[in-house]
Amino acid sequence: MSLIALDASGPRAVLARLAPDGAVQARWSAPLKPGLIETLPLLLQEAAAGQEITDIAICTGPGSFTGLRTSIALAQGFAAGRGARLWGIGAAQAYAQGAPDLRRALWIAIRARRGRLFLLRDGQALACADDELPSPDQPVALGGPEAPLAAAILAARGADVVLTELRLLEAEWVGRAALAQRAAGQAPAPALPLYVDPPEAKLPAAGLRPAPL
Repeated sequence: MSLIALDASGPRAVLARLAPDGAVQARWSAPLKPGLIETLPLLLQEAAAGQEITDIAICTGPGSFTGLRTSIALAQGFAAGRGARLWGIGAAQAYAQGAPDLRRALWIAIRARRGRLFLLRDGQALACADDELPSPDQPVALGGPEAPLAAAILAARGADVVLTELRLLEAEWVGRAALAQRAAGQAPAPALPLYVDPPEAKLPAAGLRPAPL
């Protein structure tokens, strides 16, 4: 019995097949674009070939809109077709698996768009401008792709921060978060994308076109 973990919330898509004890059996990766929609199903098919897959864990973000929508839809279809349990795992939960012995609060900084960050802290996700990062009231550790920037900003204010080696999210962290929840007897969280900012797209001034007859 194995678990497949999948993440496409960042600049790449990563998969891992894990044994029940969390050991990595195999890994795969692919660029987020172009061609994610064509590539990701092939990687998932390869990961599952000849295996008894009982669970699939998918990172729900926040992160890339296209990557999250594509990977979550694929994970949902795979779980339904295989009769596997589907675990929705937030990026903060997954990153925590990358530093299980950390003795201070872990903050994760992810690029939302130019000049704007997603900050994952205290079980919540918020979006803010780079220079509007909230200051911690306790010692914190920084991880995520934008951790060096966030650490520099907070350290300049005198905050007690350390920089971890956690950068890009690894698929096995997603899988181990699901295994930890399963071991604790928790029910799987829904596999739904976590959107922090409202959508940038606006409806046409004249409204949507009517549905075809």
